[in-house]
Amino acid sequence: MKKLMMVLVALSSLAYGLDIDTEKSSFKWEGTKKVGEGHYGQIFLKNSELIEKDGTVAGGTFVMDMKTFTVGNLEGKWMDKFLNHMKSADFFDVEKYPTSKLEISEIKDGKATGELTIMGQTHPVTFEVNQKGNSFEGILAFDRTKFGMEYGSENFFKNLGDKVINNEVTLKFNVTVK
Repeated sequence: MKKLMMVLVALSSLAYGLDIDTEKSSFKWEGTKKVGEGHYGQIFLKNSELIEKDGTVAGGTFVMDMKTFTVGNLEGKWMDKFLNHMKSADFFDVEKYPTSKLEISEIKDGKATGELTIMGQTHPVTFEVNQKGNSFEGILAFDRTKFGMEYGSENFFKNLGDKVINNEVTLKFNVTVK
């Protein structure tokens, strides 16, 4: 009986996956320029999983389908031109790297830590996460140049004038558990 109780306690502390409501969840990106209007849009999930342990969300994995990258403030030929450029080797090189991944290894006291992988390069990330009912929201900011996206960065190119693209990209997320 004692062994059975020990097994049950051990099993109850194991982590298990939670289903994410992809229709209610969103990942919205925003990039800005030094002068003028920036751009924003969405990236859709290819697959995802939240890990629950001891009754709380302890981590998760989010694989983003970079082919679904959208822009929300352009239309027509300008939208097509922008998206083609963002999907090119100047930025996300979607042909070679069709997915990006956010792996959260720990959520503690409203802070998430993990790793972000873009274009085959992985870097640690830390960001705040707020829980509201069965949803988790927050903003992850990252430096695009750390992942090899140097295009338009004044760190790498001089005399760009009003063509400078800021290095920081934000990813605002709202993940809802079913």
